[in-house]
Amino acid sequence: MVKQITGWHVFGSFALAFSVIIGVNLVLAYNAVHSFPGLEVKNSYVASQSFDADRDAQVALRWDVGAFVEDGYLTLNITKGDTPVPALIEQATFGRATSVAKDQELQFRRENGAFVAPVIAGAGNWNLRLKARAPDGTLFQQRIIVRVAQ
Repeated sequence: MVKQITGWHVFGSFALAFSVIIGVNLVLAYNAVHSFPGLEVKNSYVASQSFDADRDAQVALRWDVGAFVEDGYLTLNITKGDTPVPALIEQATFGRATSVAKDQELQFRRENGAFVAPVIAGAGNWNLRLKARAPDGTLFQQRIIVRVAQ
């Protein structure tokens, strides 16, 4: 004996399907809002007013910047040509690109012309968000991608 599909069966199927869709969307929206790390600048218009001049001054420094992690230490090389630059590190934050939960504020020490700091880093891509000041006072800001293989 074959059961007949009634209007209530169709309504129930549609209600169940849309409940699942709406439920998944609510979970995704909640996770998106609660995992957003925040604003980069308080007022993007004000920050944009000096962007070109700041970028040109930073490019004029002609610094080569690179970083790598080995044996639990991050080594940051700032050079101009082959010469290490005596920069003042104002802020260095090491963390994942997608979350600020495991961000580490680094305190560097000079070692053989490079900057070295202890870090806790698993395998994968990490970001080093760096603010350094040149001897002439020019602010240098850059996000350096650090790939850690393990």
